[in-house]
Amino acid sequence: MKKQSALIVGAGPGLGRALGFAFARAGWPVGLTGRSEAVEALAGEIGREGLAAQALRYDAGDERAVAEAVAEAQAALGPIGVLVYNAGNMVRGDVQEIEPDAFRAAFAAGPYGAFLHARAVLPGMLSRGGGSILFTGATSALRAPARAPAFAAAKFGLRGLAMSLARRWGPEGIHVAHVVVDGVIRTPRSASYLGPDEPAILPDDLAASYVALAAQPRSAWTFEIDLRPSGDDIGDN
Repeated sequence: MKKQSALIVGAGPGLGRALGFAFARAGWPVGLTGRSEAVEALAGEIGREGLAAQALRYDAGDERAVAEAVAEAQAALGPIGVLVYNAGNMVRGDVQEIEPDAFRAAFAAGPYGAFLHARAVLPGMLSRGGGSILFTGATSALRAPARAPAFAAAKFGLRGLAMSLARRWGPEGIHVAHVVVDGVIRTPRSASYLGPDEPAILPDDLAASYVALAAQPRSAWTFEIDLRPSGDDIGDN
């Protein structure tokens, strides 16, 4: 059997890119998903380090596309042992400003897409007796901001999905964890408004926690972890 692989859903710049490199360098062949050509460029970068990576372009909320992509990734890279669901859709504005289609899109990229991916990888993980499913959450999953009800509702839903999956499939050997990103990640986009000394989470440091979660022994699994930069007080974000 081929070595097990990691599927990174939402491998864009910032955290997604860091996750791809972190798992690849830890010895996991990586499938990198997204809707833009950026995932192909990232797969090329990882490949130039002599590591296995494959780009998969599709919509995370498309049921058929998800099933096909999971099958393609497993055929090329080996059985999926880790699913990292890092996709999301930041929709800003209050309920009088957000269009219904935008609200639905937040859920399609959030809990619905996560549901589709978990549903696609679970049978294989269960047949092999284990696996890890890791979800990228946010402060908004715990404390909803006033002007982002769509994003907050989607993140609350993602956390609920993660908790339900952990209760149901944890006893069957599936480690489900929810990562609360409680702060701003320093990315090319956030660098445009963050000061050089302003507290921010470095993507590589954040990604290292995901790799550590996937490596945890069954006797000491974490369900939820919250990560923030030093200098930020708990609850500030």
